[in-house]
Amino acid sequence: MNLSAPALERLREQLGRGLFARVAGPAGPRNRARIHGTPGPRWFGPERPVRRVHGDASMFIGGLSALLLQSLHPLAMAAVAAHSGYRGDPWGRLQRTSTFLAVTTFGTAADAEAAVARVRAVHEGVRGVTVDGQAYWAADPHLLGWVHVAEVDSFLRAHQLYGVRPLDAAGCDAYVADTARVAEALGVCDPPRDRAALDRRLAAYRPELRASREAREAARFLLLHPPLPWAVRPPYAVLAANALAVLPPWARELLGIPCPPVLERACVRPAGKLLTGGIRWAMSQPAVAAQPSTPVAS
Repeated sequence: MNLSAPALERLREQLGRGLFARVAGPAGPRNRARIHGTPGPRWFGPERPVRRVHGDASMFIGGLSALLLQSLHPLAMAAVAAHSGYRGDPWGRLQRTSTFLAVTTFGTAADAEAAVARVRAVHEGVRGVTVDGQAYWAADPHLLGWVHVAEVDSFLRAHQLYGVRPLDAAGCDAYVADTARVAEALGVCDPPRDRAALDRRLAAYRPELRASREAREAARFLLLHPPLPWAVRPPYAVLAANALAVLPPWARELLGIPCPPVLERACVRPAGKLLTGGIRWAMSQPAVAAQPSTPVAS
């Protein structure tokens, strides 16, 4: 079926608005206007790598991969399972997270500081005890450090595989350094500032990681039972397969979901590139993304 240019543009607008609404929520257009339209100094200038990474469609894959990786720390996952409401309100949690990323990446310094203060206040009240009797506290700098390095590693891995302009080695280091600014503001002690330090920090956490019952339940929910209409399950399956492919091999082994390298190279990654290209196309129209095309409510 051949579509005329106006019909194609209407299709792109419809898809783009639908994606943006899912990720940014009802307040998305208002937040986008405030984030980009408010004058004032920013934490990151337009040339910084964090803007390139967080403004790319690869974040759809990187975000899901980050959730799977973060779930492998039993204390972090216990806090998420008990307090985040990811099952009852998964889209609300996604929208809050994407808005936080957008504000701290693209917004004014004043708005970024206010967003960090709100998150820190929430973290202060998230306390509990796991079924094994271990106490957790969301504001614990050690747990915050795990959440940070898992997120940064996942976003960067996804960008390097699926981003429209992957970073060179210096750009990767600069991206890690950019994210350290936000991490420190949130309470992370001495976050890594280059790719080598990020790798070392991830390795240091590995003895603490395992696939707890909560982690396996979260993986089943995210990968097999997402709250989506059946019509969009096939593209989501491609997204999920690529989110798994982005994970370090040891993380996939912990989750019990290996992916044969040949299948990954021949099928999974090409499908992921097509999917992210389609997302980028849908969200690049002026009506949806007058600013850089991004899934983080910017």
